[in-house]
Amino acid sequence: MELSGDDRREPKDERGGPDGRRERYRQRAARLLASRWWRGGIAVTVGALPALAFPAPSLWWFAYVALVPWMLLARSAPTPRRAALDGWLGGLGFMVAVHHWLLPSLHVFTVVIAALLGLLWAPWGWLVGRLLGGGAPGPGRAAAALVVLPSGWLMVELVRSWEGLGGPWGLLGSSQWQVPPALRLASVGGVWLVSAFVVVVNTGVALLAVAGAARVATPRSATSPARSGVPTGPTSTTLPARADVPTGRTSTTLPARADVPTGPTSTAFPALAGILTVATAAAAAWAWAPRPEPAGHTRVAVVQPGIIADGIASADKRLAREEALTRTLVGRDPDLVVWGESSVGFDLADRPDVARRIAALSREVGADILVNVDARRSDRPGIFKSSVLVGPDGPTGDRYDKMRLVPFGEYVPARSLLGWATSVGKAAGEDRRRGDHQMVMRTGRDIRHEEGHGRDHGLRIGPLVCFESAFPDMSRRLTRDGAQLLLAQSATSSFQNSWAPRQHASLAAVRAAETGRPMVHATLTGVSAVYGPEGSRVGSTIGTSASAAALYDVPLATGETAYVKWGDWPVHTALLVLLALGLTEGLRTLRRNSGRTAPGSPGTPGAGAPEPPTPGPAPEPPAPHARTAHGSPARPGR
Repeated sequence: MELSGDDRREPKDERGGPDGRRERYRQRAARLLASRWWRGGIAVTVGALPALAFPAPSLWWFAYVALVPWMLLARSAPTPRRAALDGWLGGLGFMVAVHHWLLPSLHVFTVVIAALLGLLWAPWGWLVGRLLGGGAPGPGRAAAALVVLPSGWLMVELVRSWEGLGGPWGLLGSSQWQVPPALRLASVGGVWLVSAFVVVVNTGVALLAVAGAARVATPRSATSPARSGVPTGPTSTTLPARADVPTGRTSTTLPARADVPTGPTSTAFPALAGILTVATAAAAAWAWAPRPEPAGHTRVAVVQPGIIADGIASADKRLAREEALTRTLVGRDPDLVVWGESSVGFDLADRPDVARRIAALSREVGADILVNVDARRSDRPGIFKSSVLVGPDGPTGDRYDKMRLVPFGEYVPARSLLGWATSVGKAAGEDRRRGDHQMVMRTGRDIRHEEGHGRDHGLRIGPLVCFESAFPDMSRRLTRDGAQLLLAQSATSSFQNSWAPRQHASLAAVRAAETGRPMVHATLTGVSAVYGPEGSRVGSTIGTSASAAALYDVPLATGETAYVKWGDWPVHTALLVLLALGLTEGLRTLRRNSGRTAPGSPGTPGAGAPEPPTPGPAPEPPAPHARTAHGSPARPGR
């Protein structure tokens, strides 16, 4: 048979072309990933990428793809153990990145803590390798990944949110603090629902990347029926007959398994469906989730004294500056004045002169003052951090003692074992004492309505201290207890030139959106900010370089958000998903093991095993392969 000119052409060496360059890059990447040290460094780096979505960079959109490199790395792991190690090292990188501002205070201990907490991501890395590894996943495995991987991520966030492990700083959903649709989702399922949806999108993008890579790697002949003569889908599988079974047939035809990947398209469809589901849910929440109903407004003043040099008289100097700044509010008619965390360094019962000074200031301004006392109490042993409301006649009797303390900053966990941390950093020399219950306080000024003062006797406020604003359950409880305004008193002067002040202030937006209540974030040295009931910012922030008093007209709201009503239901759902996965895998393993070891089963030695069949006649030699025009055995695409 005459061969055409196209058929006579020799295969072109493309090592210098695009395909050749792609192949060289692939080989170079494979060598790097095969190196234990290079792969470990890459895992730490890609794990740190999500930190860029938080303030101060605030690349909120990056959160939706930041996990993709990490997922693709764990997917490429040659063994499940390596995938778990990629998860651990990625978690180490993430924890160091979102807590890097602790390095000047805790030094190397920051890395030690991050390494311990990073272990929480080892099971997640194993899940990534299990569900995304081994070629392009089929539709069943891709759909499972879109549900299981976000659930696994939520379990990591839940466990590390325990205050003893550092609290919920850097929850992935908190990076969306300035995105209105995400804040609407937070009102439905809290920050947990936002985190889950962000991971769903990352998983979908990772699946699309896997499908794209599979499409590129698949030979053109395998995807072009007209050229190769190969059926478009694996509708059947032909297996050679077993020689030891006298069936008289030469082959066995089995239907294709539904969970076997049928090509890149089978991976892309579930991925696109998952991303579309997130977009649809966000649109539905925006349209139908209950919105806070306006209920008047109140005027809140935030006093931020700024940096005060440390020293013996620093508490007196801070108090004097706070008094001077508060006096600038005289004649401006505030309803409440809020000072930051540790704004008063004296116990008011032990120093009645200080209590009288603040009460006199309250009379001048015409509003109650919420101060924060950081001192050893005269009526109880130990040092407390307490929110104290002071009115024109002195302390009103409302006092909230901080319940959740910052590990190493305010106490050292297991001090007998970890007390050495005080010698390598600025860990607490003495443990602070914690309160035992939250409190809703009532101020002396009524809520303002459009027609004037309302009938409400006093504004009900719910105070939080420092990183308690990171805990969604605390603001939810205060809202359920009747708080109309949430307040966080904070001090981040130890981390003044880092991302910490802006990250801390942004948490107030998420808490406001979750509860449908406005929130004031008042600090000593910035950033101070106020957010409305839907999480939108009210007025301008007070930066870290400012020493100022600012007055905010804060809108109030009533109503109950879905999150306040139903609580942490996304976390409970994620737990059920993982339990169902564990049960399914356990039953599958049990069936597989019982099938291998059950006595009397075909091909398994044991009592009652059937006699081996009598061998039939020797099989005939196979027919010679068909030859093509090239004279080679027939193969698709050759």
